[in-house]
Amino acid sequence: MSASAERIRDQQRSTWDEFSTGWRKWDAEVLGWHAPFGDAVIEEARLRPDSAVLDVAAGTGEPGLTAAALVPRGSVTLLDLSAGMLRVASEKAAARGLDNVRTEVGDAARLPFDDGTFDAVLCRFGVMFFPSVSAAVEEMARVARPGARISAAVWGRAAENPWATLILGTIARHTELPVPTTGAPGLFRCAAPGYMARVFKDAGLAAVSERKVTTDLVKGSPELYWEFMTEIATTVGVGLAGADRESRELIRSDVFQLLGRYEHDGAIRLRSTATIVAGTRV
Repeated sequence: MSASAERIRDQQRSTWDEFSTGWRKWDAEVLGWHAPFGDAVIEEARLRPDSAVLDVAAGTGEPGLTAAALVPRGSVTLLDLSAGMLRVASEKAAARGLDNVRTEVGDAARLPFDDGTFDAVLCRFGVMFFPSVSAAVEEMARVARPGARISAAVWGRAAENPWATLILGTIARHTELPVPTTGAPGLFRCAAPGYMARVFKDAGLAAVSERKVTTDLVKGSPELYWEFMTEIATTVGVGLAGADRESRELIRSDVFQLLGRYEHDGAIRLRSTATIVAGTRV
């Protein structure tokens, strides 16, 4: 791994550890919002009751914990860079009585497993943050058995995701955010139609497919949206960290004003769109 990739990985580990408290607090809300995406990833995995499953970049445990209930004679390994996030996942597994789950701190580009270990590999909203997308997908393919399914969710185009662009665009107007280099980790890095399908095919996977899934992020008020996004969205946290007090207040005011456009039936509803990509290990 290059020095720059190592640096990105270490920064991400520190950031996700820091935000693990926010994810614990908002866990139920995140689960409800992300459920359609996780369900689609699991559907593409074609699990059996005895499947051995790997969830890469599992964070606080999904979709791996949902998969664990579907493989009572199998197992689920939750892998993430952040030990803090995995502690939350372990607590949730214990609370649900899932005794077929284990956690592993590790790097997606250097998975600590033998070739052909798993019957399915899942990754929901992790791929776009990996220093090397291709290296991570190649690793997922390596640890999958012949015939295994690899499935992932990545965020779609910015225009299809106002849940994020509304606040991030406002931050950018009030601060001097660094311009990311082409291909750098970020929310919409893998959004171009066909991009993930090409990566999967280049990794040697067959029967590759892509499809979109769309839902809404629903919040009862602008205040709840602001609190939620500033506590769980690392990109928002990093952006606001570079703003002085006056700029932060202006950002908050502008965000609240913009949210009025998305109020329907007494709630804020913001479109959220992901690409679901899947393939089979030959």
